[in-house]
Amino acid sequence: MGPSLGTTWHMWDRQIPELAGAWRVVRFDLPGHGGAPAQPAHSVAELGDRLIATLDGLGVQRFGYAGCSIGGAIGADLALRHPHRVASLALVAASPRFGTADEFRQRGVIVRANGMDPMARSAPERWFTPAYAAAQPAIVEWAVQMVRTTDPACYIAACEALAAFDIRAELGRITAPTLALVGAEDRVTGPGEARTLVAGIPGAGLAVVPGASHLAPVEQPAAVTDLLVRHFSTAWQAAPEATTGLTAMPVPPAAPVPLAPPTAPLAPEAVAEEAAPVAVEPSAGPDPYELGMKIRREVLGDAQVDAETAATDGFGGDFQELTTRHAWGEVWSREGLDRRARAVVALTALASGGHLDDLAAHTRAALRAGLTPDEIKEVLLQTGVYCGVPAASAAFRVAGAVIREETTFRE
Repeated sequence: MGPSLGTTWHMWDRQIPELAGAWRVVRFDLPGHGGAPAQPAHSVAELGDRLIATLDGLGVQRFGYAGCSIGGAIGADLALRHPHRVASLALVAASPRFGTADEFRQRGVIVRANGMDPMARSAPERWFTPAYAAAQPAIVEWAVQMVRTTDPACYIAACEALAAFDIRAELGRITAPTLALVGAEDRVTGPGEARTLVAGIPGAGLAVVPGASHLAPVEQPAAVTDLLVRHFSTAWQAAPEATTGLTAMPVPPAAPVPLAPPTAPLAPEAVAEEAAPVAVEPSAGPDPYELGMKIRREVLGDAQVDAETAATDGFGGDFQELTTRHAWGEVWSREGLDRRARAVVALTALASGGHLDDLAAHTRAALRAGLTPDEIKEVLLQTGVYCGVPAASAAFRVAGAVIREETTFRE
């Protein structure tokens, strides 16, 4: 059972007693959440790999999986990459694509600048219906404290993982019996996203829970428990090698486990005979334009890139293609510097040259690359020493306005 971003395994507390009557139950914490070590994972696939390693350590080979939000993303990823292990799948408040990449990278900027408090204060509004929040102040405070005690670096890494997650084109490859379960009043990943899952996954079912928002297992525990029990009881795909006539025995639930990085694989035994060399035809490599557009969007954000390419109105199309192919596909893609270092170089060069419009865009990019406002200030201070006070003064005005806009949390 996988949790939502910002929660711990306790979000499933009300489901455990009934599920444990028929199955061994294992629930986990995301890195830096609850009691799990603060070891960030930067992709949904990496989270899935860690979970597989954890299950291997517990001796669990084939399993049913229920996950909420990012927990659902992990389950869908496992169903795609390890179909032989996922016997049944429940995707709660999940989506094949969570909002936009810009939205989640913006969350990272806010957390770097302000810590977890803005996310904590806004959690009840995202997670619960207004009526439930008003009637259950103790649970609302529990939710706030869960988010507030989450490790910021792990939260930011999870946001980056969701920013890059997109399985819309792969839904048809999910073969596990799937239930998409969603709160009727979920404003984060609502019924529309659940219907997209159902439309794309062969044979998937849909359950919309009235009177529930994003954390439906907390807000409507009885309804969600009943739906999960029914799904896992009736839609458990037999393993290919399974025989008939066997009765499953209830197994006591396992203790919750933190999702830690997998251990290094064991070194293979020495092979007595050296393998013969194999000729491999060289690959042409990725198209610099496609790679450049991917990096350009990751660094600057979709909105900025769309604005830049649309503003050419056809006249500057060739220049935009040149920029994407050369600057982004051939230079920004190089491994000699990471994106933080390239962001520092870009800020310095743009500030010294007085290119203030581009400086604004690259200040946003620098924040999303992980530079803090204080680090950007230091970059511009040193720029002033070597490139002149007027250039730095103008850069401070532009960058300061961008930083205020990007790091101000609006509930």
